[in-house]
Amino acid sequence: MAELSQNTSPNLGGLPVALGDIHAAADTIRGAVVETPCSYSRTLSNICGCDIWLKFENLQFTSSFKERGALNRLAALTPEERARGVIAMSAGNHAQGVAYHAKRLGIPATIVMPVGTPMVKVENTKHHGAEVVVTGATLEEAAAYARSHGEARGMIFVHPYDDPLVIAGQGTVGLEMLKAVPELDTLVVPIGGGGLISGIGIAAKSIKPTVRILGVEAWLYPSMYNAIHDGNLPARGDTLAEGIAVKSPGKITTEIVRRLVDDIALVNEAELERAVATLISIEKTVVEGAGAAGLAALMSDTSRFAGQKVGLVLSGGNIDTRLIASVLTRELAREGRLTQLSLDIPDRPGQLAAVASLLAEAGANIIEVSHQRTFSDLPAKATLLQLVIETRDSAHLDEVMAKLGASGLSARCT
Repeated sequence: MAELSQNTSPNLGGLPVALGDIHAAADTIRGAVVETPCSYSRTLSNICGCDIWLKFENLQFTSSFKERGALNRLAALTPEERARGVIAMSAGNHAQGVAYHAKRLGIPATIVMPVGTPMVKVENTKHHGAEVVVTGATLEEAAAYARSHGEARGMIFVHPYDDPLVIAGQGTVGLEMLKAVPELDTLVVPIGGGGLISGIGIAAKSIKPTVRILGVEAWLYPSMYNAIHDGNLPARGDTLAEGIAVKSPGKITTEIVRRLVDDIALVNEAELERAVATLISIEKTVVEGAGAAGLAALMSDTSRFAGQKVGLVLSGGNIDTRLIASVLTRELAREGRLTQLSLDIPDRPGQLAAVASLLAEAGANIIEVSHQRTFSDLPAKATLLQLVIETRDSAHLDEVMAKLGASGLSARCT
């Protein structure tokens, strides 16, 4: 990540959204959208060497900030437009925000979601009463279908990010953060299409020109980074942060980001997983990959934030429980607390008991046991013993491996 710039005199003139629009959006959504906590995290602050406040947008009714922009856009529809209905494309969170508030306002809604959208987001969108169409390999393909489908039926297209009313709605997050903690030096915000960081950037730079805005994207989808830096990094593959897996950022949002955002950091999948696990472990809060992107950027380069007062936006919390389980167990493996061992042992009575006894003496807990006699290159009188063990940390794992080696057993981590 490059050094943050010192943009203390931001150019706010001529933008399609102004601070007044964001204040108007705040009035529009007040009472229908949660003013979420912006709370100090003592433990994360100690770990990262800076003062950290968390904006818990995962506590919205639909578990995402997307409600703000969706409601502000829907509220601006005329009675005739409401009767025609709305259509939107989304990887999940915008879908739920539009579906929930459209139902609340009595507006028919159709949502187009790309193939591969997490089922929790698909099912929640259906639960809110919208018609859901799952099609398109990417968000861009889903968008093309949504536009053509909507035009054929006279429906109003509600864009997830490239719309001034949506941007203004998302900007209310920035108003609330600086109202709660005026002394913030830096705001760290996930970037997908750019609606959230655009709105926050306008709000924050208007109120406090010296505040720094850092955007965060997944390494697999560096679309805004490419747009701002004239780069050509590839955008492809499956990411934990599917909520910000956008190949083409908005035209409106790109211009706002270019003028107001100080830097963009890229985070890899291991860093995203670590951040999700850390927020569950320390803050006891569930976030999706995109929602943890800000913390991932901070934890991957803490020196950049040393001594600063930093606000992180936990943008959403819609993540499959199966995926949470996978993330947590993978993090245990990285920490050396969960390990798979392979041992070559004689195939005779008492050998498994001997290994189990050694592990017990070393303080390791056996989670799984598997014998492999057939599909291995070992002699017929030998067997491959595979174990999953639990240890306190990587240092304890080293002690266990040393004890097995001292007993003449050839054990290897696999």
